[in-house]
Amino acid sequence: MDVRAAVAVEAGKPLEVMTVQLEGPKEGEVLIEVKATGICHTDDFTLSGADPEGLFPAILGHEGAGVVVDVGKGVTSVKKGDHVIPLYTPECRSCPSCLSRKTNLCTAIRSTQGQGVMPDGTSRFSIGKDKIHHYMGCSTFANFTVLPEIAVAKVNPDAPFDKICYIGCGVTTGVGAVINTAKVEIGATAIVFGLGGIGLNVIQGLKLAGADMIIGVDINNDKKQWGEKFGMTHFVNPKEVDGDIVQHLVGMTKRGADQIGGADYTFDCTGNVKVMRQALEAAHRGWGESVVIGVAGAGQEIATRPFQLVTGRVWKGTAFGGARGRTDVPKIVDWYMDGKIDIDPMITHILKLEDINKGFDMMHSGESIRSVVVY
Repeated sequence: MDVRAAVAVEAGKPLEVMTVQLEGPKEGEVLIEVKATGICHTDDFTLSGADPEGLFPAILGHEGAGVVVDVGKGVTSVKKGDHVIPLYTPECRSCPSCLSRKTNLCTAIRSTQGQGVMPDGTSRFSIGKDKIHHYMGCSTFANFTVLPEIAVAKVNPDAPFDKICYIGCGVTTGVGAVINTAKVEIGATAIVFGLGGIGLNVIQGLKLAGADMIIGVDINNDKKQWGEKFGMTHFVNPKEVDGDIVQHLVGMTKRGADQIGGADYTFDCTGNVKVMRQALEAAHRGWGESVVIGVAGAGQEIATRPFQLVTGRVWKGTAFGGARGRTDVPKIVDWYMDGKIDIDPMITHILKLEDINKGFDMMHSGESIRSVVVY
């Protein structure tokens, strides 16, 4: 079938909107009509050429929502007409990782997903005889896409596509990092470095968890108002701090008889390896946990003095907020529908597919929190 897609033809070039061919679902696969898709920093990371796994030509996009229009042989968990969110982190429920219950990083289709193809080793997208790669197993920058059944989460049919598509990555990553990875408790102190889309969702996750002091750190003063909207209690612009930012933050978190300072939990949402170190060192000695969410460029490394870890700080990472896609994503959609989390204000721009490159431009300029393409 013919579908409309924004194709990443080569690294560093704008996406090209064109008609491509999409083969229908094979055994264990699902054909989805994508109704809306968010434009995420990860898409931009790959398009820039900095992603070591980036493949071209490809149909990017991994933050979508849509409707099942056909299913392949053997598919039982979803049917035609179901409303779904594509999952770049699948949940097969039978691989060693899923069965361990210690991680959400399902390995069932990881190898082929990284090669830009479906589990059988082939692509469903093409232009004539030329293959187009899938992206993160999703390719939501097309108005129709095919995914493995294990990479599709069935959600509340009353939820609006142009809002819940954001749950396909940004919301789940941020809120999940708090709830699943850090397991933040009531009354905790926390510092969030970087108040973009992920950082704001970390903040509302902290508010949901009952954190007491939530410090947002960003070099853009415009983010202060955004952070406060989602539950931030204090704002710090590192450019306006005299001296070392880490010591400044440690000083802010000294409370009562505790004159050591440091946050119970810190979160890096920047992808900057220097900031990752600052986040760790701003965590409380003895028990502070620092969660790395941001993705750094290829070849970059993080470093700190061993003393920081020997004295009890914990450095950990998270992917997709530690969420098990088919199990947890429907719950997060329900949280949104029940008013427990807020998404609407973060969807700052609604675009047509033809204008998708404007969404990337607004991301670069800081004009948008999240732009969404509606088909």
